[in-house]
Order: sequence, then structure tokens, then C-alpha cells
Amino acid sequence: MKRHFRVWRGDSSGGDLQEFDVEVNDGEVVLDIIHRLQATETPDLACRWNCKAGKCGSCSMEINGKPRLGCMTRMSTFTEDETVTITPLRTFPVIRDLVTDVTFNYEKARETPAFSPPAGVAPGAYRMQQVDVERSQEFRKCIECYLCQNTCHVVRDHEENKEAFSGPRFFIRAAELDMHPLDARGDRKEYAQQSQGLGFCNITKCCTEVCPEHIKITDNAIIPMKERVVDRRYDPLVRLGRKIFRRDQLESADTTDLPAQRQSSRTFETPHGGRLPEGPPVGPDGRLEIAELAAPLQGGLSPFGEDISLPLPPERVSYHHPDPEAR
Repeated sequence: MKRHFRVWRGDSSGGDLQEFDVEVNDGEVVLDIIHRLQATETPDLACRWNCKAGKCGSCSMEINGKPRLGCMTRMSTFTEDETVTITPLRTFPVIRDLVTDVTFNYEKARETPAFSPPAGVAPGAYRMQQVDVERSQEFRKCIECYLCQNTCHVVRDHEENKEAFSGPRFFIRAAELDMHPLDARGDRKEYAQQSQGLGFCNITKCCTEVCPEHIKITDNAIIPMKERVVDRRYDPLVRLGRKIFRRDQLESADTTDLPAQRQSSRTFETPHGGRLPEGPPVGPDGRLEIAELAAPLQGGLSPFGEDISLPLPPERVSYHHPDPEAR
């Protein structure tokens, strides 16, 4: 049967919605309809796509006003008399028709510090416990469709904030590296706060709602990162210490009290010239001392937390031996 569609046509200079009546078959998705339009009525209709399997993130568009993937939006989700309106991502500049310029996201990706392996450990010698892998596995499902970037109101509605704001896609990248036990860079959460604009996010969860991979961006990445920043920055004792001591005294005390293993060069400069706290101690084999410890709480221990002292009392530790038969 034929269904009614409205598709945005135009370029950076302007455009408008054009109406089409297109044949729709059972089991088809919106991207199938766009391909049929290209084959029958508008061969010059521009649309970006690649895998048609929901794994490349290329066919991002807005369907009836909601950011979605064209290849994952089934026509059966709309009523037979419903007009389906297809428009480009409204947050990014239009190149032509449904294709937008997402250069902003690639620029922010280049600005994000990459994974830094521990010194003296060859790539083939990296070792991680399964509990550490699972802690950030969710964030590696991102297909970079940029629907979360498109729906984020800080990126969409506040052009003046774009330079200082990376967006939810790169907050989950920072959270993933913050949880990585082999990342040798400094404090990722402080970098996210100072250089990626973490403080601009007011956790409306709109990014989580549109994620096609169902990543809990707000609950599992942004909120925990914000809490860690607040714990360090606004702890009453820390604030009191900053009022009593000078900055150079605090920096001296921070490095003097650390074990020799932690007095390494694993720090990086902030945009304002300060030095961020160092990461956790990593052994010669590139593994954390607490890698095999799991707290009885959901989410486990944070390898970058400073609220734990070893050895932990037995009642607070659940030990999971990698080989059950060797117990």
C-alpha cells in the first residue's frame, strides 16, 4: 500500500519539505523508502548510509522530529494514515538534503586524549581482569551515530558553548578511559570537567533516550563522572585545606605523602597551567593491585577512587578466582 511522506530537500542556502506517496511493503524500514524514492522519483536525493544493519551510524536523521537511524526505524511503528516526515539532523549544518556536516564531532574526537598505555609494558603484554573489562564494556558499543550529540541541547541551542563542550559521546569516552586500569594518563574526570565542559550538562537524559545501542549515557557515565568531580572539588575538608594552605604547599603535600611508585610522571597539564592528581599505582605487569577485588555493591570499586585503603577487611571483599577448579 502507498503511504504519505514528507522529505526535506535543500542545501546550506535553504530548502523545504517535499511530499511523496510511496509504496510500502511489509517489514520495510525508513531507509528502504528513501532508496525507493531515489530509484523511482528523486534520483538526486542525498542520503548518507553504509551498512543498513544499525552498526555504522551513518543513516542518522530525524523522523517525525525524533533523532533515529533510518535503517532501524520500521514502517510498522507508524499508523497507516500517519504522515512520515524525514528531515536532516538539525544540530549540524546541512550539506544537501539529508546529509549534514558532522565535522564538529571529529574535531572533539581529536581533542580527547587517547588511551595511554603504561610505561614498560608491550602491547601484547596488556592484561586485564574480566571485572575491569565489564566495567566499561557498555561504552564501547557506541557506533558514533551522533544522535546523542544532535539531541543535546547544549550543542543544539547554545552555539557559544560549542568550543568548550564536547558532548555526551565524548563523555562516555572519558568515562571509559577513567575506568580503564591500564590507562597511564592523569585524572580523566578533572580533564572532562576543565576541558570537555562536563559542568555544562544538566543531565536531562535526552541523549540516553535516543541512543540506538541503549547505552545508559547519563546514569552510567555522566552522573558518576560528575559525582567524582564533586567529591574531590567540594569535599568540606578539601575546601578547608585550600583556604588554609597555599597551592604550592598543597602540591608539595600531595607528592610527599605518596609512595615512590605513585611519584611518577603520569600527570598532564591543565589548560590553566595546574597539575592534575596522578593516577593509581600500576605494577610492573601493567595491572592494578585491586584488579581482582570486587565490592558487594553494584558497579564494583572504581580503580581511580581514593576512598579505599588496602588491605580491605574480609567482610568487604568478594574474591573471584579466575580458575574455579583451582580453589
